[in-house]
Amino acid sequence: MDDAEANILASLGRVRLCDLAAADGLPSDGYKMCVSALTQSLAQYSAAVVELPPADGALLRSGLDSARLFFHQRGYGSGEAGGGSGDAREWCKTSGYYADPQMWLEIYDFRPGITPVEPNGVAELPPSGLPDMFSVLGKVSREVLDAISFSLNLRSSTFTELLDNIPLRSQEVSSSVLSACCHSRPSMEGTQQHSVASQDDEQLLMFSDQENQIDKTLLTLVKSDRSGLYIKDLHGRWILVDGDLGPLDIVVYPGLALYRETAGYVNPAVHKTEVGNLQECMFGRCSLVFKLMPRSVARLSGEEMRAAGHGVDAQFQVPILVNDFMQTEHSANQLFPKNNEPSPHVEQEASYNFVMKRKKEGRKTKALPPSKRLRLEAQRVLKERVQDIADKKGIKLRFCSLRDCESHIKSLDHPCENIRTEIGWPPGVPFVHPHDLPNKAKLRFLEAYEPGWTASQQDLEEYRGSFHHLEHTPTRLAH
Repeated sequence: MDDAEANILASLGRVRLCDLAAADGLPSDGYKMCVSALTQSLAQYSAAVVELPPADGALLRSGLDSARLFFHQRGYGSGEAGGGSGDAREWCKTSGYYADPQMWLEIYDFRPGITPVEPNGVAELPPSGLPDMFSVLGKVSREVLDAISFSLNLRSSTFTELLDNIPLRSQEVSSSVLSACCHSRPSMEGTQQHSVASQDDEQLLMFSDQENQIDKTLLTLVKSDRSGLYIKDLHGRWILVDGDLGPLDIVVYPGLALYRETAGYVNPAVHKTEVGNLQECMFGRCSLVFKLMPRSVARLSGEEMRAAGHGVDAQFQVPILVNDFMQTEHSANQLFPKNNEPSPHVEQEASYNFVMKRKKEGRKTKALPPSKRLRLEAQRVLKERVQDIADKKGIKLRFCSLRDCESHIKSLDHPCENIRTEIGWPPGVPFVHPHDLPNKAKLRFLEAYEPGWTASQQDLEEYRGSFHHLEHTPTRLAH
């Protein structure tokens, strides 16, 4: 691991589960600090580390040992390949053992409410301890989800309607699933090929074919016996997130369902798993993966985000049934398109930088019209001041439309009130992109974040006027 990677690992948010437990009354300073560390890490790295109590940590380590032995004793047959999740309509019914040779992966899914059976009709013997681990990780995921709802200023238990009953009612099947996974076990078909590649170059990192995976979960929790989980951070870099974990630590990262329900305020993790460099390990890389899933009959609507005062883009305003959502294809390129065409705001920023550069170089430039100069200055202040405040607080800026905001800004309980207060948005100014504000509102916006801006512009105009006068005054030669 190089120094840069080590620094990134050290920056991942690390919180103790006991500090995430919410209590009645006002939140303690410790709770607020813990939630802040968690949400900032999710915003920057799309992952965080949660430290479990000693008893829970010991249970998971025991579970990893059991999973390792389960896969080691089980022979792999090509007839078992692809039996787990090939049909998107069966997303909430996977259970038991299956294998994916393309990803050098074997999985045993534990889903309460379903008893897996072997092809011969005999009940399948699972790794031991799965029910207890399911209960522990289910509790952890709900605590993390509550912390995220607190950070977004949502009502407590906001996501309860999306989740399974506790405990499950009669005849109910769990939507969430606990998977015991094994990557690159030597007996897997095709392992020989990637082992040869690893032996030829010990520094070569090999990954599964699906390098840009996004879980359709609310949250995913992972505990592994070896490092190898990479997640893209805010800047698009692949970060090894489980390379420096303690015995009580687990990795948690958000999924696509949470992204949808929070109207894009919590980005899903884009991840991949290293499958090379395991040729000397007879057990492969074993993991316990808990996926907190929404109920198939629930709806993802983002209504709670609007009720809390957050701006919600049009793409999130149409409710969608979870079962339909799970059967819809989503790719990283669709969610985060790499658009090479500059946006209007980027063009404005480039124009502003070009003008400032020419001024610094002392070249003569035609003065910009006041309205255009206001737009460029508003764009600059948005980038240098407002965005910086939002990033430090883990807030994603999503502006309202001018017409809607002008209609509700005078009400006592307007939807964008909370986010306006958090970032210090000037009172009475609609919460829309500064480029779209009327000129008078632009001036109030600029004065709010750069006090004295108007006076400085007047001084600049006076200087320009005097300079222009001197430039055009004929020079008299002394006789």
